Amino acid sequence: MFPTTRRSVVLALGSGDASERERAFDTLLAIYWKPLYKYLRVSWTRSPDDAEDLTQGFFARAFEKDFLAGYDPAKASFRHFLRTLADRYASNERKAALRLKRGGTSTRLDFDAAEAELAREPSTVATPEEYFHREWVRSAFALAVDRLRAACEASGRSRHFALFEAYDLEAGDHVTYQDLARTHGLTETTVTNHLAAVRRQFRRIVLETLREVTASESEFRAEARALLGVDA
Repeated sequence: MFPTTRRSVVLALGSGDASERERAFDTLLAIYWKPLYKYLRVSWTRSPDDAEDLTQGFFARAFEKDFLAGYDPAKASFRHFLRTLADRYASNERKAALRLKRGGTSTRLDFDAAEAELAREPSTVATPEEYFHREWVRSAFALAVDRLRAACEASGRSRHFALFEAYDLEAGDHVTYQDLARTHGLTETTVTNHLAAVRRQFRRIVLETLREVTASESEFRAEARALLGVDA
């Protein structure tokens, strides 16, 4: 029902192999940086510059001092643990001066995109915990979509992703299977089959991503329930 071969990157943070720790940190950074930035902007009412400095400073300190490796899965979810550390950091760093200077990282922190998303959101928000969780869900799905796109391109199935993007991801007027068949020169049956296959692959990638960023079976199942609405 769910992948078992992907190692938890949360646990890999405590690895004795420096390269493995760095790869694990990059994966967590890709999922958590934007929810944390937006959380600092909204819940801590920080300016864009302050929130950017705090976000980069927090992750730089986390990487340099390895304090994420101190996570105990028996006490809380990793998401709650990280938010607690970030709250502590934000309370102690009124104007963080650190910058995220890590050579070789492939993760780009697009703060302008995060600001654009904030501008489109309603002015009223839920509790800090609910807000951070919502943004984490969005970030995890976005990373899974990026991984799906790359997997489809690598396997020569870019059309599968194009159908998935047009039908399941794009906002606005909802297209029909008939519309997609006409646009891509396919039969409706082929469109149906392609979408079914790519959705299965997307679900698998979402679960693989969750498996990486959780440290226990119970946490994995809880986060899968939060993202997919079903028991994994």
